[in-house]
Amino acid sequence: MKKTLTAGLSVAAIASAAFAGNLDSNPNYVKLKNFHPKGVSNSQCLMCHKTMDPGIVADWEHSKHAKAGVGCVQCHVVPKDYPTAFKTHPYQGANWTVQIAVSSVTCAKCHAKEVKEFLNSGHARAGVQWLAGNGSKHGYLMSKLAYNYESLKGNNPSLNGVSGAKMDKGIRTDGSVYNAEQKTPRIANLNVANTCIQCHGTTIKLNKNGVPDATTWPNDGMASVYPDGGVSSCTACHSRHTFSAAEARQPAACENCHLGPDHPDKEIFESSVHGHIFETNQQYYNFSTGKQIPDKTLRAPTCFTCHMSGINGLHATHNVSLRLKWNLWAPKSFLRTGGHETAGWAFWNGGGKIINGKTITRGNAKAGNPNGPEAARAQMEKVCATCHEVTFIKNYFQRVDAAVNVYNQYRAFANKMMKNLKAKGLIRADVWSDPFFKLYYYLWHHEGRRFRQGAAMGSPDYAHWHGVFEVMQDIREMNDIYNYRMRMLKKYGSAKKVLENEPPMPVVTHE
Repeated sequence: MKKTLTAGLSVAAIASAAFAGNLDSNPNYVKLKNFHPKGVSNSQCLMCHKTMDPGIVADWEHSKHAKAGVGCVQCHVVPKDYPTAFKTHPYQGANWTVQIAVSSVTCAKCHAKEVKEFLNSGHARAGVQWLAGNGSKHGYLMSKLAYNYESLKGNNPSLNGVSGAKMDKGIRTDGSVYNAEQKTPRIANLNVANTCIQCHGTTIKLNKNGVPDATTWPNDGMASVYPDGGVSSCTACHSRHTFSAAEARQPAACENCHLGPDHPDKEIFESSVHGHIFETNQQYYNFSTGKQIPDKTLRAPTCFTCHMSGINGLHATHNVSLRLKWNLWAPKSFLRTGGHETAGWAFWNGGGKIINGKTITRGNAKAGNPNGPEAARAQMEKVCATCHEVTFIKNYFQRVDAAVNVYNQYRAFANKMMKNLKAKGLIRADVWSDPFFKLYYYLWHHEGRRFRQGAAMGSPDYAHWHGVFEVMQDIREMNDIYNYRMRMLKKYGSAKKVLENEPPMPVVTHE
C-alpha cells in the first residue's frame, strides 16, 4: 500500500512545475526587464534615504538583496513613461524616474518562477474576487458590505460598476447613522482601506504624478492589482525591505490574515498537536531553506510545510492551491476541479487595464491541482507520509471528507429555507437586520468554515465547539424562524405584515 501511495504521487508532483501563463504577455513586464537606466546608482539613493528612512535602509542592508547587489535601482527605478512612474520625484535621469508602488512585475524580473506559481494560485484571486466588475454577485455583495453598510456610505456606487441606486437598495433609512457618510464618501473609502483591503488587496490608484492615493496605499494585501498589470507586491508575506524568505516561511507570516472568527487558521494551528510541537520545540526548526527534512529543519509541520515546501520528493511552490482537494471557504464545499487560477493572469495579461469582466474577473474558485482533486490529495498525503504511515493518513482524510459532507448537508437545508423565504418575500430588505439571514451567513462564513478547517487541520475544539456544535444551533434557530414566518404568512396573508409584526429576535453571534 505504501508503494501504491508513492506511485500515485509522481505525476502530481511533476505538475508543480507546470504553469498556465506566460509572463511576457504583459507588455510592461517586457519593458521593465529590458530596461537599462542611465546614470543612477544605489549609493546615490542612499545619500538621502539613509537620513530620511534609516529603518528602511537598515532592513535592506541586512537582506540577501543587499549581499547580491540588488538595491533601490533594481526595484524602484523605472522608465519615465512607466504606468507607476513618480513623475515629480526631485531626482530623475534622462530616461528614468522612480516608482513608489512596486508590484510583482518588478519582482518577476528575478523571481519569474515564483510569480508564475503565485498567479496560478488562489492567493492571486484575493483582491479581484471582491472587486470584480463582471456582474459578480460575490464581488457586489462584498463591496456593498464594506462600503455601504460597514462604512455608512449610503448610495455611493461600488468599485465594481454597480449603480449607486442598486448599492443603496435595502439599507435602512429609519436612523441617520445608516447613511452618515453619504455626503463624505472619501471618509468611507479611507475606512475600508483599514479593513478588507489589508488582507485581500485592492486596485492601487495613483494620482496624475504617480503618487499613490491614501484609499488604496500603503497596502500589503495578498493580491492588490497595480497599474502596470502586477498582481500583489509580494510584501504580504515577504515584509519590506528585507524580503526575507525565512521570515515568510514562519507561521506568523500566514497568521497576519488567516485568523479570526471566519477562518481562524492561526488559532486552529496553535491548538493542534502540530502547533503545540512547534511552540515548544522551535530549536528543531530551520526556515532558511525551502526543503523540509525531519530532524534537520522541522519536528512537525507548519503552514509552509504542508502548503508550499519541498518535502518528501515534492517541489517547493508558491501555488498554495496545488495540494488542496476541497474548497473549504465557499458557502458549499466543492472539489477543486478547475486547474490553475485565472483571475491573476487576466489582469496580468491585460497589462493593468481595468476592463469589467475581462481583466477584472472573479476568477476560478475551483482552482487547485491541474491534475485534479485526487492528485492534490495525493500530494498532501505525501507531505503527511514524511512522519505518518499510510493507514494513519488514509483514516485521517476519511474523517476530513466526512466533515465536509456533513457541513454540505446543513448548508443544503439552510439554502432550501432561504430560497422559500425569498420567494415569499419573507426576508427583510435590509438583510443585516434580518435574524434569519444573519444565521444563514454565520452558518457558512463563521461556524461552517471553522468546522471544516478545524477538521482538516487537526483542531478538535474548532471542529466541534466553535464549529459543528454552533452550526447545529444555527440550523435549529433558522428552522424556528422559518416555521414562525410561514405560520404568520398563513395568518396574515401578507409578507409585509409578517415582517412588520415580527417581534425582535436577537441572534447570538457564535464567536
